[in-house]
Amino acid sequence: MPADVYASVQADLSRFGQRVLDDIARMGDDAEQHPPTLRQFDPWCRRVDEINTPEGWRLMKAVAAEEGLVAIAYERKQAEFSRFYQFAKLFLFVPASATFGCPLAMTDGAARVIELHGDRELRANAYACLTSRDPAKFWTSGQWMTERPGGSDVGRTETKAVPTDLRQNQWEVNGFKWFSSATDANMTLLLGRAQDPDTGAFVEGSRGLSLFYAEMRHANGALNGVRVHRLKEKYGTKAVPTAELELVGMQAQLVGRLHRGVATISSILNITRMHSAIAVCGGLRRALAVAKEFSRVREAQGKRLVELPLHTRTLAEMELTYRAAMQLTFYGVALLGRTECPGRNTAAAQEDVQMFRLITPIAKLWASKKCVAGISEAMEALGGQGYMEDVGLPRLLRDSQVNTIWEGTTNILSLDLLRVFLPNGGLTFQTFTKVVREKVVTFPVILADSAANVLAALHCIEKYMRANMQSRARLEYGARSLAYAVAQTIIGALFIEQAQFSGAQDDIEAALRWCRSSGQLVGDLENVRPETAEQGESASWMGGCKFKC
Repeated sequence: MPADVYASVQADLSRFGQRVLDDIARMGDDAEQHPPTLRQFDPWCRRVDEINTPEGWRLMKAVAAEEGLVAIAYERKQAEFSRFYQFAKLFLFVPASATFGCPLAMTDGAARVIELHGDRELRANAYACLTSRDPAKFWTSGQWMTERPGGSDVGRTETKAVPTDLRQNQWEVNGFKWFSSATDANMTLLLGRAQDPDTGAFVEGSRGLSLFYAEMRHANGALNGVRVHRLKEKYGTKAVPTAELELVGMQAQLVGRLHRGVATISSILNITRMHSAIAVCGGLRRALAVAKEFSRVREAQGKRLVELPLHTRTLAEMELTYRAAMQLTFYGVALLGRTECPGRNTAAAQEDVQMFRLITPIAKLWASKKCVAGISEAMEALGGQGYMEDVGLPRLLRDSQVNTIWEGTTNILSLDLLRVFLPNGGLTFQTFTKVVREKVVTFPVILADSAANVLAALHCIEKYMRANMQSRARLEYGARSLAYAVAQTIIGALFIEQAQFSGAQDDIEAALRWCRSSGQLVGDLENVRPETAEQGESASWMGGCKFKC
């Protein structure tokens, strides 16, 4: 971020950081301690499906509006750096918010998809509410994709949409959504199998899906064809009202082109995945701060923990993981800002688009897995005290865990990486290798071996891709290892780039530690046996006890 842009937002970030510690933390505690409840019937046995949330949760919505936690990105006062500003505030906000970042992620995604694909009416009404700073006007959005037949496999969607007035873009939606987060939102975007207006047929698979916009309630306050079957009992994110919903005659509008729903939601997923990454970064930063402070006061073996070499090594490794996750995540944020505010260099803009499509699954995948493990490590660093609820680390761990699942598990995102790399003769893969090489062209002399190790890791990835490019099965078998290798190699290049930019000793130290060897960067990619994809895993590995689902 340029110095003048940083100077224009620094005071607000400092003020907001203090607010997070004050009233926002209290709101989050209230929301966590008083989970949402569902009242399905009134005293006269009439269906009302009323979801009640505590005051802390409701006040958080006003905070989000006032602080511009969505609006900043769309006001674009800082041009391409508006996303930096927004995500810096989210980084501070989410760990204290009892996961109010979840509805904000979906709100941000909804605003972007309506900005890109909405008609004039949607942009004038829904978009204006989603990006408002006025608490009385601000809306949040749900996102209803998951159904009982399949989670990430949206091609098995059973929900159907039938046109009732094509001239007015009116549709009626019927179906069942198994997992709907932030069910107290004002509106939602959902996938449905749309009836072809010409043939009356429903196309099976993902090609038959379309994206729809629907408001939760009619003007008179009645629910818009929504029946809330139950609230979900979850491991974490307990303050978020997540429900199973039956849709009966829901009135909705088509967003984007008919039967292009999966392509249309890509702009949502790109943003919500970045929200997942920043959420776990914020969670690890808070956990690490607690662990470091504890080490300064806790005594063991006649010394403070901070004086014990093994303990300080553990804290240093956690710090390195945190810095790596932040490098990768904010690189994605920078690309998001540039793709939304492209410059005049069309070649560079196209490269940014390709790299952003690559970084979103990688950043979400790597940051979620590593930061959740880091938060667990921080809990362990406090011993038994870390396991106590009132310390706050158990809640951080529970709330962060969802990010390894929501918007794509590690395996799903690893397969998504192949969908990025393989089309057009591997064009995006070529762009990836070009970008990594460009980032390590110049470096402090002390990082010469580090830069060589990044290039060696890149060569290993290229060799692996060439050897297996002709076999989709082989690439899928090793996709998880490939994803980790790609993430860790990019992080190595980013660390070196940062050290070259700042010259700061801690940045140089981070690069040295991260890039000790090419093997450390590529992980187990060199040990993957792709031929196992054809042979299958041995029966002894795949056997086990029976469990009835």
